[in-house]
Amino acid sequence: MIIPLPPGEFRAYLFDCDGTVADSMPLHYRAWKQALDEWHCTFPEDLFYAWGGRTVADIIASLNEEQGLAMPVDAVARRKEDLYGELLPQLKAVPGIRAHVEYAHGRLPSAVVSGSTRESVTASLTTLGLLDSFDLLVCAGDYARAKPDPEAFLLAAERLGVDPRDCLVFEDTDLGIQAATAAGMASVRVPSPQER
Repeated sequence: MIIPLPPGEFRAYLFDCDGTVADSMPLHYRAWKQALDEWHCTFPEDLFYAWGGRTVADIIASLNEEQGLAMPVDAVARRKEDLYGELLPQLKAVPGIRAHVEYAHGRLPSAVVSGSTRESVTASLTTLGLLDSFDLLVCAGDYARAKPDPEAFLLAAERLGVDPRDCLVFEDTDLGIQAATAAGMASVRVPSPQER
């Protein structure tokens, strides 16, 4: 199954990582559950998917606020990333996206634009053998405002030297699609694991 593209001449492809290139969302959720269980924090799966595109630190801060907890953001984030790293050997690419990544490689500038840490994105792409397929990684810490703010996508376009109107964004979350639209970019919605 190859994801169909909207009509148009695009000069750059911008890919979200988790749930878009890497079929990592189920693995990330398992890591979240284990890390948060250690703090007696609940994180329902529907909320996890609804918050797709938010940074790890933002998610922990929101869970602290909503549940009256005082989880140390950096420590919980590290624990979650360590647990995700243990699950990496199970990682696969999202069906239908690898073909678009491989098509763009060497033909169009391409970037990964993610709310995940650079360490997590690099580990996922390395596991899939796709790290060298991208010209640029824009990850949490590279920008101040998370999706649905367009900042991350605009930064990627600027660094690639491509007008935002000439970029095509591949995204699996509502927040990501909103960010692409706010950036003036066309987008492709990648089906979630449940939809696939």
